[in-house]
Amino acid sequence: MTKLDQLADLGQAIWLDFIRRSLITSGELQSLVDEGLRGMTSNPTIFDKAIADSDDYDPALEQLVAEGSSVDETYEALAFDDIQRATDVLRPVYDRTAGLDGYVSLEVNPHLAHDTEGTIAEARRFFAAVGRPNLMIKVPATPAGIPAITTLIGEGINVNITLIFSLEHYKAVTEAYIAGLERRAASGGDLSTVASVASFFVSRIDTAVDRALDEVQALHPDSPLPASLKGKIAIASAKAAYARFQEIFSGTRWERLAAQGARVQRPLWASTSTKNPAYPDTMYVDTLIGPHTVNTLPPDTLEAFRDHGQVGLTIEEGLGESLAQLAQLGQGAGVDLKAVTEKLQDDGVAAFARSFDSLLASIQEKAERMGGDR
Repeated sequence: MTKLDQLADLGQAIWLDFIRRSLITSGELQSLVDEGLRGMTSNPTIFDKAIADSDDYDPALEQLVAEGSSVDETYEALAFDDIQRATDVLRPVYDRTAGLDGYVSLEVNPHLAHDTEGTIAEARRFFAAVGRPNLMIKVPATPAGIPAITTLIGEGINVNITLIFSLEHYKAVTEAYIAGLERRAASGGDLSTVASVASFFVSRIDTAVDRALDEVQALHPDSPLPASLKGKIAIASAKAAYARFQEIFSGTRWERLAAQGARVQRPLWASTSTKNPAYPDTMYVDTLIGPHTVNTLPPDTLEAFRDHGQVGLTIEEGLGESLAQLAQLGQGAGVDLKAVTEKLQDDGVAAFARSFDSLLASIQEKAERMGGDR
């Protein structure tokens, strides 16, 4: 039994945070699925690197250029093809798990992060164009994204909510999901055919908080508190979110939906590669294992976990200590976690928008080299 299978037995699915055409066409994705991989995620940064830094897409790109496709049309054609190929490879997982896993995620244009109606329209269009039941549309947990989640879930469109950094973000996302299910139930829709995950970003929290703690330490060099909290707050936040998950998906309101076939919205741990080389490379995997969770890993982190990761039920370990650390961060160290996480979300939206623009520019550049002018 592989480590990925062992995690599945504990209730956690491992998804791959990466996509590239050669991964699919070479059979490598199928090999990972055979080993226990249960899903995939993508984002504009991943597609930018895949298309700009490889020749995997050049034959298809050359044909699209010859057909006179615009840059936007070319991007969508390339992305939809990758997503369709990947969802087809993962379809047996979707069927075997009765729709629990086997999903591939595709992000709406990040420039729509503050446009509710634009997000809804693009999500509908993407879901119809890809035409696979195991597609998840990624929508950011921005104030404009939250109502879009309710609408899309109400229409039976699977949603991966991204760029969650705080308990406040997480609470809004779960409420939007449940409200969408209630809307779907009221219209007679089948609740068992729609799924969602809530992508809670972890390593970026430590990067930002550690920087703030260094500033506190510089002002108060004799205080041991800032150093004791470094590298702790991301995991503490995720554990607190999981405790909230257990509270939200229980009780009368949820049980009424569950009786109609509704699935819990699983927490998905994202941004799981360690950014600080001083930290263990599997720290955001080993410490966040538990039932009804997903962890999406970039290739290097997946390889590290396969090599030396530790399997065990850890998500509820040390919850009291985690909550104490979160309290100490604000009360003792004076770091405003809410302000930090709001900035992280804003920065995340901006970074994905830059990656999307870079992706389109790369396509334009390649198209021009092939003799087209889009």
